Parts: sequence; C-alpha cells; structure tokens
Amino acid sequence: MTTATRGRIRIESSAKRVRGYLGGNLVVDCTAAVLVWEKPYYPTYYFPAGDVVADLTLDGTAHSPSRGEAETYAVRAGGRTAPRAALRYRESPIEALRDLVRFEWDAVDAWFEEDEEVFVHPRDPYTRVDILPSSRRVRVEVDGVTVAESTNPTLLFETGLPVRYYLPKTHVRMDLLEPSDTVTHCPYKGTAQTWSVRTGDGVQPDLAWAYRLPVPESQKVAGLVAFYNEKLDIYVDDVLQERPKTHFG
Repeated sequence: MTTATRGRIRIESSAKRVRGYLGGNLVVDCTAAVLVWEKPYYPTYYFPAGDVVADLTLDGTAHSPSRGEAETYAVRAGGRTAPRAALRYRESPIEALRDLVRFEWDAVDAWFEEDEEVFVHPRDPYTRVDILPSSRRVRVEVDGVTVAESTNPTLLFETGLPVRYYLPKTHVRMDLLEPSDTVTHCPYKGTAQTWSVRTGDGVQPDLAWAYRLPVPESQKVAGLVAFYNEKLDIYVDDVLQERPKTHFG
C-alpha cells in the first residue's frame, strides 16, 4: 500500500478486489483500485480505465479546484442508464488521476470489497472502531431533564469522532423519545433508526439513534441507544462532558 499527497487531496493504493454492479451487471472489477480522499472524512475509489466493463457515454463536464476539469459519463449496464455517474480527469494537474475513472457511489446499485458488500462509502483503512463494555455511570440530560442513566454503558471509540455512549433501552426514558423519519447510514456500523427528544420546551430533533441490525463487526451495539454528545449534556461519573465540535453538531 502506497501513500501520496497531491495538492489538497491524499492518494493511496488499495490491495482489495473492488466490484460495482448496476442493473445486476458488473460495472467495474478491479484489484488495483486507488483510494482518494476528496473529503477529509472518508475516501472514494478511483479505478484504472481498463477495469471498467460498463459502457460509458460522454454526457458533460465537471470542475474541481484541486483536481481540474473532468469529463462526465453516463453508465449503461443491465438495461439501466445512470447519467453523469462516472467521471475522468484526463488533464488533471494531479498526474496520478489522469488514467483513472471514478463512479458516483450512489449511482451504482451495489459495491463489494472482496465478497462483502459495503455501504455509504469505501471504508477508510485508518478508521478503527472499538466497542467496549463499561461500568462508568453515564447520564444524559436534555434541557435539564434526565433522559437516560446507566452504569452499564457500552462505549464506542471511532477514529476521528468523540466517544459514543450506547445505553440499554431499559435505561432510557423511551416515553420521551419520538421516532424520527431520519435514517442514517454508516459503513462501519450499518443503518440506524433515529429519535427526537420531547421535553417541556418542545421537541428537539434527531438527538438519539440505535442500530437494530448492525454490521457483523459492530454487533455489540445492537439495540442500544446513543445520543449526540454535540447537542446535549452527558455526565460521566457525575462529571459534565464538554460538547465536542464535529460535522454532526
């Protein structure tokens, strides 16, 4: 695995076999994919043009301040057409990108790393998730109202994010939680249902979540409820925690 930084983005080779499908047909099959951190939070895959097996039809252009001018392509496979679903920076100031093709992640029906389906975006090789049982006392307050309290929390440590405190539902005031239409997705944990919290001052949206059926590596948090540290007060062993600043705040 090699790493390089070009301009404002980071580039790294991957040894995983990566495949994408559209309409049940293979779009790309690659064992030499390149991870490109276009955003600071997670990477995306770029592929050698020779590993693209779908039909690509030029349908526009796009511009990136760091990557330059791109050609965009409609992708055709399995009787389906996805417009502007792929792009290529043939004359990019970043030479390493010129012979590579990137697909819009959501324009493809399914992605696989080796034989495991992955969701949301490629998994960052530098992100680690540790899930540990704890006996620390955790109390969650919203507008001065205790919404949850437990001495049996499960702590989830994820690279680049604050610790998340997952609590048993029996230790949460579920009568104060109202189901939300918001659904969140995480490549490391799965799909989460979300709740808003009702207090005397009204309803505060999307403060809590739970993974009913998390991905296998995160099974320890199945059915447990967590709260956004950024948006409410959490006490650990009776000490008020500072609200972290993240893109979830």
